[in-house]
Amino acid sequence: MAGYSEIFEKALQIGRPPNICKLFPHSSALIVSGKVIDRAMTAKGNSIAMAANGRSYFIIRGILLAAQKANAAVIIEIAKSEGGAKAYCAVNYWNMARIVDALCNELGITVPVAIHADHYGVKNKHDVVAAKIEIPTMFEAGITSIAIDASHLPDDENLLASIELNPYVPAWAGLETEVGEIKGKEGLSTVEEALFLVRGLNAHNIFPDWIALNNGTTHGIEASAQGIQVQLTADIHAQLKPYGISGAQHGTSGNSSERLRDIAMKTSTTKANVATALQMVSWGLEVNDYGNAILDENGRFIKVRGEGMTEELWAEMVAYADSKGYKPGDYKNLNLPFENKLLSQPREIRERMVKRVEDFAYTMMVDVFNARDTAPLAMQAILNSGSFDLGPKAERSESVAEWTPEKIADKGKKLSGDKGPAGNFDD
Repeated sequence: MAGYSEIFEKALQIGRPPNICKLFPHSSALIVSGKVIDRAMTAKGNSIAMAANGRSYFIIRGILLAAQKANAAVIIEIAKSEGGAKAYCAVNYWNMARIVDALCNELGITVPVAIHADHYGVKNKHDVVAAKIEIPTMFEAGITSIAIDASHLPDDENLLASIELNPYVPAWAGLETEVGEIKGKEGLSTVEEALFLVRGLNAHNIFPDWIALNNGTTHGIEASAQGIQVQLTADIHAQLKPYGISGAQHGTSGNSSERLRDIAMKTSTTKANVATALQMVSWGLEVNDYGNAILDENGRFIKVRGEGMTEELWAEMVAYADSKGYKPGDYKNLNLPFENKLLSQPREIRERMVKRVEDFAYTMMVDVFNARDTAPLAMQAILNSGSFDLGPKAERSESVAEWTPEKIADKGKKLSGDKGPAGNFDD
C-alpha cells in the first residue's frame, strides 16, 4: 500500500461525491459516502465505525479529533428528531456538512468522514410525500448517507415506503434500512421480518449497506439491564448474509463495553450510533465507562466539578429544565436553547468540553469498536473502485414479479412478529 499522504491525496481527488465537490470545491476534507465507511470496517473485520450524533459543535469537534488520533474512518450523523424540520439541536440536516467541512480543514483532519441523515422517519403517507421534497434538499446540503426509517409502519408499508423513496436517494450514497422500532425488550425483530424487508428491496434493485433492528436496546438513558441481544442479532445477520448487508447498531449508550465488543466480534455490525453518551460527556456529567449517565439518589444528574461546562451554566440549565418539568430523558431538549450560551463560554471551558468527548470517543473507537487504522482501508476502497461510488455489495437475486405491491401486502399479512406497544420511540 502506498504511503498515507499519497493515498489520501488520491482519495481526495476522486472520493468526494458530487454534492460535496460542488459545496466545497477548495476543501481538503475527505467527506465520503457512507458506503466507504462500511467497506473499511468490513475489510478490517470485527470492526465498527462510530456513528456519532453531532448534537452540538463540541461533539463534532471532539469526534473528529478522536478519529484522527485513532486513524479511524468515522460517521457524523443527526437524526430527524434531533436535526430535522422540528429539531431540538442547533446542528441539523442542512448545516452539519458545513460544520464538519470547516472543522476538518481547521484541524487538519485526514480520515474519511461520512455525513449521515439518521432515522429519517416516515410514519404515514403524508411523510412519504414530504420526503420526496425534503430528501433532495438534504443531499444538496451535503448529506452523503441516509437511513430511511419507516419501521413505525407495518412491515408491508415499511417496504413499500422504502421502495417509493429510493429514487430520491443518490445511487452513490450510503443507505440504511430499518425493521422494528428501537423500543427495548418489546417488539424484538425477527429473522422473518428482516428477510421480508431485505428480499423485497433486493427484488427492486435496492441494496442497503446497513439494516437496523430492534434487538433489545433503547434510545437515550438505559434504565434496565436488557440491552442488546447479541445472539438474536447474530442469527438475523447470518440469514441476511446472501444479501450483502451489514448491521447498524442503535442505542449503544445503555450497553456495557463488553456487550458492545461482543456485537463487534459476533455479528456483522459495521456502524454503531452513539448519541446520548456524547451529550452527557460534553456537558461534564458523571457517566459510567460506556457513557450511560449516573443519577444520584434523587434521580438527578451529577455534574463533575471542573469538567464540561461551567457550574454556573449547568445550574442555569437545570433551572430551565425544572421550569419545563423535564425528566432526565428530556434533557436532550436543552441542546437548542443553550448552544449559543455554551459557545460563548471562555476558550478553556470550550476546550475541556471538546477534550472530554475526544478522550471518551477515542477509547470507544479503539478499545470497544476495534476501528483503529480503518482510515487507510476506507481510502484504499475508493482507490480500488476508482470512484466516489463504490456500488452495491450484492446483486439482484429476487424476482420483482414476486414482490409487487399486491404480493407485498399479502406476504406482510403472514408475518407474525410482535411489534410491541405503540408510542413515541424517536431518538
